[in-house]
Amino acid sequence: MLTKTDQDTLQSYLSDASNMPGGSAEVILIPETQAELREAVQQCARAGQTITIAGSGTGLAGARVPMGGAVISTERLNKIVSIDAESLRAVVEPGVSLRDFQTGVEERGLLYPPDPTERAAAMGGTVACNSSGARTFKYGATREFIERLRIVLADGEELNIRRGETFAKGNILTLTSTGGKTYTLTLPAIQMPEIKHAAGYFIKTNMDAIDLFIGSEGTLGAIAEIEVRLLPQPERIIAGVIFFDAIDNVMRFVEEARAASLATRTGTSEDIGIDSRALEYFDRNALNFVRDKYPNIPADAAAAVWFEQEVSDETEERLLELWYELIGKYTPFMDEAWFAITEKDQEALREFRHAVPAKTYERIRELKQRKIGTDMAVPDTQFRILYDFYTDEFAKEQLQYIIFGHIGNSHVHANIFTSTPEEFDHAKSVYHRCVLKSLELGGTISAEHGVGKIKRDYLCDMYGAQAMAEFAALKRSLDPEALFGRGTMFTLS
Repeated sequence: MLTKTDQDTLQSYLSDASNMPGGSAEVILIPETQAELREAVQQCARAGQTITIAGSGTGLAGARVPMGGAVISTERLNKIVSIDAESLRAVVEPGVSLRDFQTGVEERGLLYPPDPTERAAAMGGTVACNSSGARTFKYGATREFIERLRIVLADGEELNIRRGETFAKGNILTLTSTGGKTYTLTLPAIQMPEIKHAAGYFIKTNMDAIDLFIGSEGTLGAIAEIEVRLLPQPERIIAGVIFFDAIDNVMRFVEEARAASLATRTGTSEDIGIDSRALEYFDRNALNFVRDKYPNIPADAAAAVWFEQEVSDETEERLLELWYELIGKYTPFMDEAWFAITEKDQEALREFRHAVPAKTYERIRELKQRKIGTDMAVPDTQFRILYDFYTDEFAKEQLQYIIFGHIGNSHVHANIFTSTPEEFDHAKSVYHRCVLKSLELGGTISAEHGVGKIKRDYLCDMYGAQAMAEFAALKRSLDPEALFGRGTMFTLS
């Protein structure tokens, strides 16, 4: 195990993509085996040091930013243990990058659907935040594909939790470590929204134990090993970027595409029907943001939607007909639409899809700005109300912004740009109003990026002080001294 204490080396472990300031640590521990990960946790526990687990630093909520104590980096726990095409299962260590894992899976003709924008993310980080991405519209978030987790707890004990084996009884969850130690947890009395959601612990009556740790943001233990479920690679993909002249037309198009996709999945439509695996949105400001790279964006485009659809030899022609028919109902820019049938053309459209968030993060990094970006989602029936609230508030407050993201899940990112501390504070107050509006509409404060340290006050807005106390009590059942993730999700001394 490597140990680093010099300040120059420490600096690269004190931040993440949120640009949250104030990170500090006394030591960096870099285990090279799962046994050394356990040793590192035990060493910190003996010294009474708080523990921040560090993946690749792509998180956007500040969970990786340490507030003193020790950082345990998973960078050398980077082995793909196995990829089994027959059982459709794979086992990885937490430091494996999503890019390397997906490449290995695809080479075997398989698909791992979770696709967060930043493919440099560590697999452990994607589990800790229950990451999602564009394909979440069809396949769901990371949670849907996690079959087993090995977790190192603060006392050095290990949990090996397999989906479908350990369940809560009502609101009581009993866990047994591989060493035979028993932990009894009382689940908080909360009601999670039935939408795309990644804020706070996953809690349901009679829940599967594994779901508590997915999305727990490094506050309950250290992930040592991950087993995931895979799917066969689809035969082919068709994709398109469609431009619209008015927001009303975008909304009607998305509503119809969403309804058709859900009807196909539930078997309530014809056998061959639209079933988009991604519906992504870009407003006029977002299009203008990348127009220098994509000058063929129509000058009068008010917004765009990118979609992907899985097809086969038998279904491709009919599905193209259905998409052309749907698109033609809502846009005068049919001739300017970008369609992709070949893998090369599809990759070009994916590059366009990633260009907006990539340029956003680049601008934030270059100007050393704090990111202010909404991550709220609401029920589909309430999305237009929230969207109009965003644009009305931003116009009234004269804020610079772009909006893009996962409109299929009624979850878009409104990113506000600021240049001074005063502008940042002003934008943050507007952001809080957006949070409260999303909660009023039955939404969540975070649909994919997690709570981290940046949004913990908003988690209290969502669930209330009593629930926060119950979250803290649950954490202490596994981590009595509150060593893991100090300051993430809630404040504990």
